[in-house]
Amino acid sequence: MRRQDVPRLFRPFPRARERVTPVLTHPMKSTRPFHPTPVITIDGPTASGKGTVAALVAAHLGFHLLDSGALYRLAALASIRYQVEPDDADALASLVDGLHITFREGCAQLDGVDVSDEIRAEAVGNRASAIAVHASVRAALVARQRAFRKTPGLVADGRDMGTVIFPDAVLKVFLTASVEARAARRHKQLMQKGFSANIDNLLQDLRERDARDSNRAAAPLKPAADAKPLDTSALTIEQSVEQVLAWYRELGQPA
Repeated sequence: MRRQDVPRLFRPFPRARERVTPVLTHPMKSTRPFHPTPVITIDGPTASGKGTVAALVAAHLGFHLLDSGALYRLAALASIRYQVEPDDADALASLVDGLHITFREGCAQLDGVDVSDEIRAEAVGNRASAIAVHASVRAALVARQRAFRKTPGLVADGRDMGTVIFPDAVLKVFLTASVEARAARRHKQLMQKGFSANIDNLLQDLRERDARDSNRAAAPLKPAADAKPLDTSALTIEQSVEQVLAWYRELGQPA
């Protein structure tokens, strides 16, 4: 599923809240003060569905969208192009500082060129996970990510959105799914885009990336203390989106 297709794909479900009973609903009594520009963070491991859910929630609310994974993939693609080794933290941080990155009409551009398809390749995703372990690389991207916070609001997906980038988010969601379900989803996505993929290799890659993301010293993948857990293994995209919107409504926000 491509981010630029989200508004069109959301239209078949205009009455979703009438037809789907919210799942995994927990009463929310947050005392966190509201920021004038609200942020919803959706974190989770690779292929958990966080990107698609975040994009649909943003489209429904009319909020801006931050696909933080795309930023890391753009940095990863640049490191491959400019032959910067994934373990050279200083060189990677300098590279990231000088990148010209833009997002226009659902397309990710690197130095003015649309690379939306290129950054979704598995090799780029694996490189992104490898360079994300460096604190200097993550620090170089913090300001870029926080700059996405604009009125009327923002939905941000990633791995440390609720713990590091937007700790004052009004709603924090942590999406999970079994590694088997995630591998099946990723396999389907890659096949639809014309990439060859082996399900066993994908399973192994996901397990390795989970371990790397969870055990890194800089901003490891983990739910924020006040995050709402949502296991999407057996849920449709529509159900997952409705659950996030239900939690947002519980905060007294229009959704």
